[in-house]
Amino acid sequence: MDKLAARLRTFARDERGATAIEYGLVGLLISVSIITAATQLGQAIVPFFEFVAGKVASVKP
Repeated sequence: MDKLAARLRTFARDERGATAIEYGLVGLLISVSIITAATQLGQAIVPFFEFVAGKVASVKP
């Protein structure tokens, strides 16, 4: 029982995994930001490409 308590105390004091978790959270935040920006940009440029496609389609060969 003492070994279990000692291991639990050691595990609770160990901070080696905290850095990896922090980097993971930062990576997640950056990924979500990029996905959000790409989605918003994609929705904003659709009318432009529809306009260009209409002009290209109206050109006679």
